[in-house]
Amino acid sequence: MGNRRRLLLISNSTLYGGGYLDHCQEQIKTFLGTIHESSDPREAVTKAEAIFIGGGNTFRLLKALYDNDLIQPIRKQVLEDGIPYIGSSAGTNVATISINTTNDMPIVYPPSLTALQLVPFNINPHYLDTDVNSTHMGGLREGSLLLVEGNKASLQGKTGARLFMSSTFEPQMNQEKVINPPP
Repeated sequence: MGNRRRLLLISNSTLYGGGYLDHCQEQIKTFLGTIHESSDPREAVTKAEAIFIGGGNTFRLLKALYDNDLIQPIRKQVLEDGIPYIGSSAGTNVATISINTTNDMPIVYPPSLTALQLVPFNINPHYLDTDVNSTHMGGLREGSLLLVEGNKASLQGKTGARLFMSSTFEPQMNQEKVINPPP
């Protein structure tokens, strides 16, 4: 029986001023390989001994998985062939039933919000309990802006916003009121 040991041992405890593991990104890519550099992502998945999907925008990540036709190959590798899967942040989101619980903004649109379904539930990896003292009342969509001058605020842009009105919320009602800018 041969020795199949492979290790990449990294020191990072006192290296300040850069991103986490920035100093050894090339060594990690060479050691593990990366689907980003593969000419055939599907083949890379089918030959993988483990899959790690990291963070980023969950919508963009899921769209890339669909665009590269990787949903079924990843499911087969993990659920049928038993290879390890590690998901971090958005990689955790896409491992679940759907990305409906993500905190990310939809900067692109995948063909479906249905994710890898490696587990039979959804997870929000960045969940925070509600702050009862929060004064958050709305959200600007990408491509919109709120111009505030004195006591007057005007919504501008083409994509609109959402206004959350807790005083009108009833369990059977939708608590979000869509606000659209004038044409």
